[in-house]
Amino acid sequence: MKKLYNTLLFFCFSLGIITAQEKLSDINKSEILEVFNQQELAWNRGDIPAFMEGYWKSEDLAFSGSSGAVFGWEATKERYLKSYPDTTAMGKLTFEVIKLQQVKDGVAQMIGSFYLKRTIGDLSGYFTLVWRKFDGQWVIISDHTSSAN
Repeated sequence: MKKLYNTLLFFCFSLGIITAQEKLSDINKSEILEVFNQQELAWNRGDIPAFMEGYWKSEDLAFSGSSGAVFGWEATKERYLKSYPDTTAMGKLTFEVIKLQQVKDGVAQMIGSFYLKRTIGDLSGYFTLVWRKFDGQWVIISDHTSSAN
């Protein structure tokens, strides 16, 4: 009887895990990709403030890159402005989304790659972004970007 109970308990637990991670809806996927596309366009115009509109305007925003972790929207913006002071340093950006999945309702994870075509030397790498929906708007709440160069 105990074996049957444990088997049934395991089955119920497994079913709960499977159904807990619902697929990201097409609408949410489209909304995230639109924000992401606007970021790419802003970057390619040399407009870091517009690029930053895709990030959560909070002191709890987390960015982690090759120079370490930075917290807060303003600190992240300053990091970008320091690292990419002009359009020569910024180059032309191309993103590729490798995987976009829902973590839980209102939270998604994106894994992808980036490529910067620049006259001073190209850069490429990978990123993991955590997105959250606040008041109907998707924003990045955590960004981990690593260079492959």
